[in-house]
Amino acid sequence: MPGELLGAREIRARATAIGLQPTKQLGQNFVIDPNTISRIMREAAVSRDDIVLEVGPGLGSLTVALVPRVSTVLAVEIDPLLAESLAETVRTHAPRFVDRLVVHQADALRVTDLQPPPTALIANLPYNVSVPVLVHMFSTFPSLDRALVMVQREVGERIVAIPGSKAYGVPSVKMQWFGAVRLAGTIPRTVFWPEPNVDSTLVRIDRTPPPPGSRSEVFALVEAAFGQRRKMLRRALTPAYGPPAFIESALESIGVAGNARGEELSVTQFAELSARLPRTPTLAT
Repeated sequence: MPGELLGAREIRARATAIGLQPTKQLGQNFVIDPNTISRIMREAAVSRDDIVLEVGPGLGSLTVALVPRVSTVLAVEIDPLLAESLAETVRTHAPRFVDRLVVHQADALRVTDLQPPPTALIANLPYNVSVPVLVHMFSTFPSLDRALVMVQREVGERIVAIPGSKAYGVPSVKMQWFGAVRLAGTIPRTVFWPEPNVDSTLVRIDRTPPPPGSRSEVFALVEAAFGQRRKMLRRALTPAYGPPAFIESALESIGVAGNARGEELSVTQFAELSARLPRTPTLAT
């Protein structure tokens, strides 16, 4: 049933046919290895009932693999040239399934309505916007119950980092607000064209109920906590939330030491702390 997977020859030929020169500005690094695409499909475990959101489909290597397996692929592509050519790529390499493709030429960070509502996000995300895109999509589309994304290895390690670890920070807390996260394998840079300067990793996110509280207020607190990472929270949070003694008292009320730093708190503890602090006028999204 699956269509013809695209390799290096097909990807480069398609780029030449449409006159595309990949740009670093848009984070355009295209997967040219069919084995990597097959690996993503196995890990994604999508079904005919799924409506898949693909951000940055590029030249279509992942799209061609997805359309035979799912109900609909909602492809969001910011580059007009790539958005316009995607249907033709699917028509060439998976012709029986082109009617399952819906292309939106748009900035993923500005998309607020997709029909039908997506159930899964499967994508090779541009390195420079991967976490903002994930936060935006999980915030905007409650129908999304999981994601499997390819991101820069360092970003992936930050997303799955645990409290107390060196990599733990804003991306960790924000993504763990939405669900259970785990690394699903390393992707070498050699599977991309052009070849980036870093390796990538697959990250799996399965949505779970968030902690009680306002997401925007908790995220604002997290930004403040890690804005001055080396400072204890009673000092780092003072400009937005009140004097150090007040912050220290709030921390101790949730069972956290008064001299704690941001990297010591889990997402649940950040939510508990947020409930004990005044609202800040500058809210994160």
